Amino acid sequence: MKAFVTGATGFLGSHVARVLSQQGADLRLLVRPSSNPRNLEGLKAETATGDLRDPASLEKAMAGCDTVFHVAADYRLWVRDPNEMYRSNVDGTRAILEAARKSGVRSVVHTSSVATVGFAANGHPADEDSPVSLADMIGPYKRSKFMSEQLALEAGRSGMRVVVVNPTTPVGEQDVKPTPTGRIVVDFLKRKFPAYVDTGLNLVDVAECARGHVAALEKGRSGERYILGGENLTLKQILDKLAKITGLPSPTIKLPYVFAFAAGVVDEAITGRILRREPRATVDTVRMGKKKMFASSGKAERELGWKIVPVDEALTRAVKWFQASGYA
Repeated sequence: MKAFVTGATGFLGSHVARVLSQQGADLRLLVRPSSNPRNLEGLKAETATGDLRDPASLEKAMAGCDTVFHVAADYRLWVRDPNEMYRSNVDGTRAILEAARKSGVRSVVHTSSVATVGFAANGHPADEDSPVSLADMIGPYKRSKFMSEQLALEAGRSGMRVVVVNPTTPVGEQDVKPTPTGRIVVDFLKRKFPAYVDTGLNLVDVAECARGHVAALEKGRSGERYILGGENLTLKQILDKLAKITGLPSPTIKLPYVFAFAAGVVDEAITGRILRREPRATVDTVRMGKKKMFASSGKAERELGWKIVPVDEALTRAVKWFQASGYA
């Protein structure tokens, strides 16, 4: 298998690339000129310079590959210019699919997100069939991921073999940016969690999630999507696990939604608009947190052989990696 992987310099993509390498695949990795190559250290792979926003570079980079793992995405919950995110996530996915079609690629695995599924106000775990529409998507990240997922599903139902995977919230080592989830761990290590809000996430071990991508290639049905998830946990439960791992205290003060919303407004206005830095809290993240993002991986268990594993080991690896890498 000659696999073309986007996003391999990032968190989840680097794990997908390593799983493929361990299984004997020949790898060609799309790398932007500005990408940090840290996550590629020790990885046997060919690199090709290109950008999701440059279709011509994608066709050239993909030539000769028979499989594509499109893992790259602009994953930020706040951005000054939302058009940047749409260009990368929506237009970039359209360009990847077109390049794959022109190159005669046999299979594409498209990495979407659990953010595109429909979450219930009562906290009941969502699945692939939960009712949802673009109007339910909060913020440019969720909207752009929903739109790119629709492009991939449509391609998979129109002749190309395209399988979509929806990771929940990966956690583990090599989270170089870090992602919004990684920042929870880093902020906890820096003792920047004086309080918590009543929300919840589904955490998945990033290494298991990468193996799920390969299972989707081998067993997934074209034009279908599969949630790759782990444990459904409230934010308080996550912080308690981090406290047990690190010995640091877990916050005991629960912040009411109205105060969290006000904090998001202030942080976005001052940090984002005036200081021109990414805020720690935004209005969109607070609005997302009003619903617990609990999910079911039943479909992946039935069709891909997916197994849910406890997330404690992944959290421990994340803590050790962030500490060893100087983040905290």
